[in-house]
Amino acid sequence: MSSTDQTVRVYQLRIWIWKISPQIWRRLFVRSDSTIAQLHDTLQIAFGWTDEHLHQFLIRGKPYGIWKPGGISFCDNPHRVQLRDFHFRCKERWMYEYDLTDSWQHEIRLEQLLPLDPTKRYPICVAGKRRAPLEDCGGPWAFMALRDEHPLFEVTTQFAQLLLEHRDELDEYQEELRRLGYWIVCEDFDRQAVNRRLAAYATRCP
Repeated sequence: MSSTDQTVRVYQLRIWIWKISPQIWRRLFVRSDSTIAQLHDTLQIAFGWTDEHLHQFLIRGKPYGIWKPGGISFCDNPHRVQLRDFHFRCKERWMYEYDLTDSWQHEIRLEQLLPLDPTKRYPICVAGKRRAPLEDCGGPWAFMALRDEHPLFEVTTQFAQLLLEHRDELDEYQEELRRLGYWIVCEDFDRQAVNRRLAAYATRCP
């Protein structure tokens, strides 16, 4: 697969996770010469995933992605397939799935084609809402059920009790504190922190 048009443009993408309400979503500016592998890395950073699980893109019925041991085999090299090779139309959609067990399916939609600004470093996150779900929580339905079971007042109380009652042995409670802490801040999205990580990633890209 190759592109005859070598003009680099900017794709404005809106990405949201299926089957979760209210939506968890991001809006990103990415270069049209970004590869499938780079888009995967960008989505991991934008949503705060840890890249510990298998993934795949499904574009026009064909899977793409970075092969990992025990995972899906892909026909194309993800480090060579660029987004512009697909000649996406505005409003066209495709799917990105992360963690094939929990099945976090993300819809990606091309909202606009924009001119490249040579003074900016891409990718950039320009908007978004809410943190991505906890990893290994069981998928969308399990996540929604967990959220219903964790009202903020109750979670804050449990968090405070752990800190106060076990302050000398907090290492033993790190995982529980992490999970309780997530529900306290799950509605927050720190776009500046994401863009710092994206900028650091961009400096490492060839």
